[in-house]
Amino acid sequence: MFVRSLPFLRSSPTRAFSTSASSRALSAKAVPFAEKISAEWSGTSASGRNTKNFIAGEFVESKAGQWFDVLDPSTQTLVTRVPQTTDAEFQQAVEAASDAFKTWSRTSVISRQRFVLKLQQLLRENADAVASSIVLEQGKTLPDAHGDLYRGLQVVEAAVAATTTLLGDFIEVSKDMDTYVRKVPLGVCASIAPFNFPAMIPLWTIPMAAVTGNTLVVKPSERDPGAAMIIAELCQRAGLPPGVLNIVHGGVPTVNAICDHPEIKAISFVGGDRAGKHIFERGTLNGKRVQSNMGAKNHAILMPDANKNETLKAIVGSAFGAAGQRCMAISVAILVGEAKNLVPELVEMANKLKVSGGFEERADVGPLISPTAKERAVRLISSAESEGGRILLDGRHTSVPEYPNGNFLGPTIIDAGVTMQCYKEEIFAPVLVLLHADTLDEAINIINQNRYGNGAAIYTQSGSTARKFETEVNVGQIGINVAIPVPLPMFSWSGNKGSVLGDIGFYGKSGINFYTQNKTVTSHWNSKDAIGSQSSVVMPTFH
Repeated sequence: MFVRSLPFLRSSPTRAFSTSASSRALSAKAVPFAEKISAEWSGTSASGRNTKNFIAGEFVESKAGQWFDVLDPSTQTLVTRVPQTTDAEFQQAVEAASDAFKTWSRTSVISRQRFVLKLQQLLRENADAVASSIVLEQGKTLPDAHGDLYRGLQVVEAAVAATTTLLGDFIEVSKDMDTYVRKVPLGVCASIAPFNFPAMIPLWTIPMAAVTGNTLVVKPSERDPGAAMIIAELCQRAGLPPGVLNIVHGGVPTVNAICDHPEIKAISFVGGDRAGKHIFERGTLNGKRVQSNMGAKNHAILMPDANKNETLKAIVGSAFGAAGQRCMAISVAILVGEAKNLVPELVEMANKLKVSGGFEERADVGPLISPTAKERAVRLISSAESEGGRILLDGRHTSVPEYPNGNFLGPTIIDAGVTMQCYKEEIFAPVLVLLHADTLDEAINIINQNRYGNGAAIYTQSGSTARKFETEVNVGQIGINVAIPVPLPMFSWSGNKGSVLGDIGFYGKSGINFYTQNKTVTSHWNSKDAIGSQSSVVMPTFH
């Protein structure tokens, strides 16, 4: 996920409204959605006005001297401006979270559960607003934007089970002596979200942190903060007290402030390698608990006995959906033996996908997030030609007449080798690399040699083949005839190898553990000392 790391590791110059961007216009289909967002939501805009901070329950206009332009990826129209939150504003957010923790941490788990129940209802009722914001700022197709929200909503619904998942342990260790373990909140926590899932990733953290009694400072991506701002307002409507959730914006200075502030006890990060390593090292050096999900290169093994229709649809959907901007996208397909015969139909199916703006009907592939992201993807595709690869489907010159200024890259399929740059680097675009293997063992070895370990899949009709793959492949999340094996939130995210830093995963049981610490109490109440009984002067032996 290298592309997502760039904003966190370089400062952007001060920018006012972009003349070229403001002179352009949203598509006719996008305008009603933009107007509705600007009219109905307090913290965000889709009409060129500023995005606000959310501090102590108030949407606050920043006094920043540096701003980031958020451009609609389909037209390059200015949607909103995002502040580089000032030091004073950041301090106010942390202080608000710290003050709120004093009471929120002592609020009953039933009350915190009630907030989560109300939030899930409000998210469902306002799903169109969240999804529209994602399309305008991030570029996803509208159905995929709804999917972004609903995968986060599943974590909200799982957090409702806190009355069970927060149960501690108890045992009578000796006569009249008990030992019990309580799960207690950490304090002020922070979440740093990526551009590619502007609703899902905040919803991985907000409900888990809040239901366990913590308070939270969220930094959305400066590229598409609107979904997080709408979610913050919904949290407020759901009854979350002021200061429990705060949202600040910015690039490197805000990230470093999160890593350094002594009141922040834990950081949850999803993004690229460089940013993830920086945050993990700086955060842990300052004594914080850090979970960092980073880059990926997910493989799918296609066996000769795979169900052809099911396999082709799954690989095309996984590789090219969300314009390839998913950390669990299948970006490499390993064709074992005669599975190479699937290639012509794979190319044909991918070539039929409709590339267009996210609000267009039947659009399959939207734009990339920025011109820079497109330029990088084109460079990596072009490198395959110079290194001996074959471009079987070339999306570099895809044109969408209705959107001449969009960051569009059509589905691309490259026949390549493991030494090529297009294989070794995460492209984060609608690009599928094809590799060939003679045997299942060879294919598994390719995956195990790759430095990343988020996930992998296999397509086969043989239970024995699937069992061997599941046992021997070294990745954290495995799909058997499932292309994107992201676990539902009753389980936990479990990427491994170079895709993860930190040993506690997102949501599920791991999420509960990340946002709590154990407090173990041993108590002795001698029944012989009960009122009305005779005291004992004998040395206790605790039999």
